[in-house]
Amino acid sequence: MLALLNRLTRGSSLIERAIRSSALTVLGFGAYQGLRLLSNLVLTRILFPEAFGMMALVTVFLVGLSMFSDMGVGPAIMQSKRGDEPEFLDTAWSLHILRGGVLFLAASALAYPLSLIYAEPELAWYLPVSAVTLLISGFNPTKFETANRHLRTGRVTLVEIGTQVLGLIAAVTLAYLTRSVWALVISGIVSALSQLVLMHVLIPGPRNRFRLEPAAAKELMHFGKWIFLSTLCGFLIMQGDKVILGKYLGLEQFGIYNIGFFLASFPLMLGQMVIRRVVIPVHRESPPRQSRENFLRLRKMRFYATTVLLCMVLGIAALGVWLVDFLYDERYLMAGPVVVTLACMQVVQIIVVSYDQAALAEGDSQRFFVLSLSKALAMTLGLLIGFQVAGLFGALIAQGISMLVIYPVVVWLARAQGAWDPLHDLVFFVAGGSVGAAVFWMHWADISKLIQ
Repeated sequence: MLALLNRLTRGSSLIERAIRSSALTVLGFGAYQGLRLLSNLVLTRILFPEAFGMMALVTVFLVGLSMFSDMGVGPAIMQSKRGDEPEFLDTAWSLHILRGGVLFLAASALAYPLSLIYAEPELAWYLPVSAVTLLISGFNPTKFETANRHLRTGRVTLVEIGTQVLGLIAAVTLAYLTRSVWALVISGIVSALSQLVLMHVLIPGPRNRFRLEPAAAKELMHFGKWIFLSTLCGFLIMQGDKVILGKYLGLEQFGIYNIGFFLASFPLMLGQMVIRRVVIPVHRESPPRQSRENFLRLRKMRFYATTVLLCMVLGIAALGVWLVDFLYDERYLMAGPVVVTLACMQVVQIIVVSYDQAALAEGDSQRFFVLSLSKALAMTLGLLIGFQVAGLFGALIAQGISMLVIYPVVVWLARAQGAWDPLHDLVFFVAGGSVGAAVFWMHWADISKLIQ
């Protein structure tokens, strides 16, 4: 047993590094989300639901700007043959700095028009100040991505936890002193600065310097053009619900929705983080289409991961109403049925969560874009139709149905990489769907309150 533990903690084989990286990612994500929950619980008692609704709007636009200009620097470094060369890394860093400056200017220019569209005058002030975080993050060193490339996630995890701790302290202190949305805005800037400093101090590696090598820039642009288009779609996938619901719901109800979304999405976010950090290196070093042995190794990893994630999301669904009742005051109780419904709707996403990264691992950003476009169209149409038919309840249900509709596109992409595993999908569709339906029925009395 001691020998096995020693191999897992210090071994250098692909599987040992993958297991170690997964474990550290889960540990770090658990600590990160635990701190986020603590922050959320404290802040909901100091501030008011409308504050969370306003900050959710600000976040949507900042994330949107980031995704609309994403060049895929992280995935490019992780999959490129030049991903360890200083010239390539410095070029990626330099482009990222330029991007951060452009994003800050764009956010400042859009702030006033968006405040008119959403009829929230204060948005004109909150958005440009919050956009300082985009300017700061542009200077994040590439050694963060290099550490992920080689499945060395120990110090990466420390950076993420440290950033969250400092951000939490800033948010709670400022909320107590100001009792306003400014506490959330300024704490975001503190978090961005903290992350930048911790990356430089804790993660080993050479410092970046500003340079633009033509060959490296060309490779980054070629890989990034499809990533850019994919992230345009990714914005609608990840933030489309907030864009649409933020327009039609009041700030109070929108803030409650975001509380429910935060609790329900923990397993899916964990799965996406683990897959992003582990699957690309595993695929790069051990492609599943190369041999049956590689495919079976990936199947084993996928079965373990899906089992854990489904148990988590269905557990949250089963306990969702009780969790909200226990953790929050009566102003936030409607977040309970939101948690249950969203968690049940995320079963399909969890089952197929690893397939899209398989394309990026092979450098096939074009197929990744096709899948992203399909998800975006299905999600956007589903949200609009669902909200018109049944209000918030319809929009929540649409998020699950949309992912089911685009499953054939997922299969098309996964088969091209030799990664599709019909046995895995069938087993978990049946098991996850059955348990999810039972949980949904069990909480129907609470869920029905969402129907308008």
